[in-house]
Amino acid sequence: MSSNRPRVSVGMPVYNGENYIREALDSILAQTFQNFELVISDNASTDATDEICKEYLAKDERIRYYRTPRNMGATWNQNQVFKLSQGEYFKLAAHDDICAPEFLEKCVEALDQDSSVVLAYPWTKNIDQNGEVTGEYDLDGKLKLGSSRPPVRFRSMHRAFMCYPIFGVIRSAALKQTPLLGSFGHADGALLSRLTLMGRFHEVPQHLFLNRRHPEQSTSVCSKDGNCDFYAFLVWWDPDNAGRIVFPTWRLFGEYCKAIAETPITLYDQARCYLTMASWLRTRWVIMLQEVVVATNQWLHANTKAAPKSQKASQGAE
Repeated sequence: MSSNRPRVSVGMPVYNGENYIREALDSILAQTFQNFELVISDNASTDATDEICKEYLAKDERIRYYRTPRNMGATWNQNQVFKLSQGEYFKLAAHDDICAPEFLEKCVEALDQDSSVVLAYPWTKNIDQNGEVTGEYDLDGKLKLGSSRPPVRFRSMHRAFMCYPIFGVIRSAALKQTPLLGSFGHADGALLSRLTLMGRFHEVPQHLFLNRRHPEQSTSVCSKDGNCDFYAFLVWWDPDNAGRIVFPTWRLFGEYCKAIAETPITLYDQARCYLTMASWLRTRWVIMLQEVVVATNQWLHANTKAAPKSQKASQGAE
């Protein structure tokens, strides 16, 4: 591709995406805003993803394609596409979603016009595995993410039902000041919360993003009885989390508090953000207590199984 730095980097992490990746790639390459690169990171797919990506790589010089020899987990792969990016702005793109042709143009326009905006995102429509529209999701200013006050934006992000802004266009300079995505459930919400403390969000009042909901996506796979299973999400984000004793809600609370402490905002604004977290705790203390009980039982079970082996080994040594 050209040696000139692209205005926008679109990063597409993928694992076994043969069912939908062609539609996603076609929608990105058909953007009215042309000054972008597309960085694809294939997380050791075992289906036809590799062949499809190489086919597109041969057709468009704006594409860069990387493939890992083993599955490194969703966290690593999503952060990797940003680390490989070169653009002034960055957009995360899922392999199963579709962007309208004006997506990048409208978001870049908002970022170019106002330096206080760190993230621009459009309204969303949900589609099923067949591409049929199943619903619409737009905040339409309800959450005040465009407020000039960091505590208002931070509190509003905690009232958002979905984290669709993570698929908007973000200033790369702002992302570089964050730890990026962590390997825990709702890591996208934690990153967005940190970004709200750094600047305003701009909502493009047009349905330019089609979010595909299907049985194979993470929110379906990592669910139990219709509810999010944060333990399953931990393994999806990072396979090395399997079998570990974890405290998902405690971790999320800690990440929110770290964001408040590490972002350069006034002490008054920090205090108001911590009040938001106090309210957050009041609705989740039972879940956090349950996590302590579960972790204690896991620890006792592991040590009970290990004890006889140690005793037998010690008797054999005598």
